[in-house]
Amino acid sequence: PDFPSVEDEMRKLEVAVAAGADAVMDLSTGGDLDETRRRIRAACPVAMGTVPIYQVIAALGDEGDVGDVQSDDIIGIVERHAADGIDFLTLHCGVTRHTVAALDGAPRLCGIVSRGGSMLASWMHIRGEENPLYERFDDVLEICRRHSTAISLGDGLRPGATADATDAAQVAETEVLGQLVLRARRAGVQVFVEGPGHVPLNQIEANVVLQKRLCHDAPFYVLGPL
Repeated sequence: PDFPSVEDEMRKLEVAVAAGADAVMDLSTGGDLDETRRRIRAACPVAMGTVPIYQVIAALGDEGDVGDVQSDDIIGIVERHAADGIDFLTLHCGVTRHTVAALDGAPRLCGIVSRGGSMLASWMHIRGEENPLYERFDDVLEICRRHSTAISLGDGLRPGATADATDAAQVAETEVLGQLVLRARRAGVQVFVEGPGHVPLNQIEANVVLQKRLCHDAPFYVLGPL
């Protein structure tokens, strides 16, 4: 699952920029994540994003337990990435106890396919607590405002199978993300929204309209459709 080669990551950056990429993301989950992120940032001439929750979980190692992670650990990693000059952070703020309950009430063929979403859902299940990225969203906003970092609101409950598209969990999460869009704008933090996941051709238009309506015309960072 891990391929911790910084030199290979730097080569990928060169290829992406040469091909005309407007933005890149470091999605590394192994090795020295601080070194990897900082070296890419130093050499990257375009916008760069990361997913802080990956580092939170990676720091546990093979023997760690996700239940050992503290709320402060998650917020602290967000701060570290922002302080390193990352332009946008993917934060799965919409994976809440309420939205995961919607998934429990209407089971999917494919469950949770987002890596960050599954990590946070597992953490909430083990600890019986709310997602810190949602519960402490004001802290997240203060960090991002201070470092001029944009938030990419991750679609942690996006469908991974077309059979699960536009279900209760996906819509419930999108509603929460729409609320967070308004809070981010009031705080002076730029924000965009990920979605919709893998949906059938005949649901693409409806999903775009739904996202634009619920998320107040926030830019849509499209993952899928398959």
